[in-house]
Amino acid sequence: MTDAPTSSIDTPFAPLVFGDLQGCCDPFHRLLKKAAPEPGTPLWFAGDLINRGPKSLQTLREVIALGSRATVVLGNHDLNLLSVAAGLRKPKKGDTLDEILDAPDAADLIEWVRHKPVAHFENNVLMVHAGVLPQWDATMTMELAHELEQALRAPNWKETLANLYGNEPHRWEDSLTGIDRLRVIYNALTRIRFCTSEGAMEFANNGGPKAAPPGYMPWFDVPGRRTQNVTIVFGHWAALGLTIRDDVLCLDSGCVWGNKLSAVRMTADPAQRVVTQVSCSVNHPGT
Repeated sequence: MTDAPTSSIDTPFAPLVFGDLQGCCDPFHRLLKKAAPEPGTPLWFAGDLINRGPKSLQTLREVIALGSRATVVLGNHDLNLLSVAAGLRKPKKGDTLDEILDAPDAADLIEWVRHKPVAHFENNVLMVHAGVLPQWDATMTMELAHELEQALRAPNWKETLANLYGNEPHRWEDSLTGIDRLRVIYNALTRIRFCTSEGAMEFANNGGPKAAPPGYMPWFDVPGRRTQNVTIVFGHWAALGLTIRDDVLCLDSGCVWGNKLSAVRMTADPAQRVVTQVSCSVNHPGT
């Protein structure tokens, strides 16, 4: 499967980019209505379409129904769905995956997820779920993302997925090969929050920026990171919350935790970007 091209950011139809939906379908409806994009406006999703929220199946179906209008990158919860469906992991407390796995067309839904990209780059905007290592520029990020995507689409995808989990190696080396190479790519694009100035990743802390261990910092604050010349849109970090800078936008504002769901009209000119939010309620299992 390939994604159809979306409209240019420099047209009146600048993409409307959504933070983590996580199965919160009702807030998604309200946010889409409030933002009121023109018909045909591309809709981008920064990963974690499903899980923890009350309507994962409906959310997934509605994004799929958008067809080529939707550009989706995979998040860690989306990949967790693949792992559970493949029998590689058991659902965690609070997961809301059963309705997807029990759906009559579950196999088709899993295939759709499995063929989505893990990074998208268009008109100097790079969208990933979690982050990018400081040694990677946008071109390298997309090349490495493609390596992971090809592995997840291959006939032995279950074997690959079974070996992706783990925190080591915790930093990038050009000499990495095989599953170690794919694991670093996976961890950077879908899990990272903090790293050192050399790009060593840390996964124990999921708090806000002040929770960074000594020597670590938010990945986007590493001095001299090679993606400083592009705008990066990501989600994943609810404790960071909505963060809008000219070069960095975090759109995970914690809807599934009862906070807000956010979207931004991603114009080329940062001054013209419009953020739209709706309030959410805590209504997912385990809370």
